[in-house]
Amino acid sequence: MSEPGTGKVGLEFVTASAPGVLHQLTGVIAKHHGDIRSISIIEEQPTGTRVYLELDLPGESKTLIQDLRQLEVVRSVTSVQSLQKIYGKRIIIIGGGAQVGQVALGAISEADRHNIRGEHISVDTIPLVGEQPLADAVRAVRRLPRVKALVLAGSLMGGDIESAVREVRSDGLLVISLNMAGSVPNASDLVVTDPVQAGVMAVMAVADTAKFTIERLNRRFF
Repeated sequence: MSEPGTGKVGLEFVTASAPGVLHQLTGVIAKHHGDIRSISIIEEQPTGTRVYLELDLPGESKTLIQDLRQLEVVRSVTSVQSLQKIYGKRIIIIGGGAQVGQVALGAISEADRHNIRGEHISVDTIPLVGEQPLADAVRAVRRLPRVKALVLAGSLMGGDIESAVREVRSDGLLVISLNMAGSVPNASDLVVTDPVQAGVMAVMAVADTAKFTIERLNRRFF
C-alpha cells in the first residue's frame, strides 16, 4: 500500500531460495521507476526466503505488485505499511549500561510526548564496553536504516571511538555525548552532563514537532 502523500511502499515477499532472486525483484521495480530505500532479508530457509523492501514509488503500487507476482521466484507478495511510517526516525544510544538506561529514560519519555502529537520516533540501545567494540558499533550505525541521532553514554571514551565519531558526523549523523573523560566529547556535536537531559535533547533535535535546532545554540557543552 502506498502511504498517502508520500509514495512510500512497503513490500514483504516470500521467494524461492536461489541465486539471482533480488536481481529479478529489483528489475521489475526499476521498470516501474521505484526507488528502493531499504532492503532486508528477514528469514532465509532452504524452503523459502522472506524479504522486505521499502521504496518510493510514483503512482499506485497495484500494477507493480501484479507484475512481481508473475515472477516464478515469487511465492507471495504483500503490501504493508513501511517501517518509516510505523517506527519512524531512530535514535541509537551506545555505552555503559547505567548511563544508557538513564539516557533512554529521557529519550523514551520525550519521544512519547512527540509521538502522541503525530511524530514517529523510536529508541534503540546497546550497552557495550571496550574501545574497539564501541568504535565498531559507532561505525555500524551508518548501516542502520532511518537513524537520525547517536548518543554516546559512558564515563570514558576516546581513541578509535573518537575517529569513528568524526566519521559518522562527516556523513551527516548527529552525535550527542555525555560529558565524560576522553576525547569523544570534543568530537561530538553536543555535550550534555545530565544523561536524562541528553536523551530529551536528542529527541527534540530530530522531532519535527519540536522547535529546537542545535545549530542555533550558542554553546556545545551543557
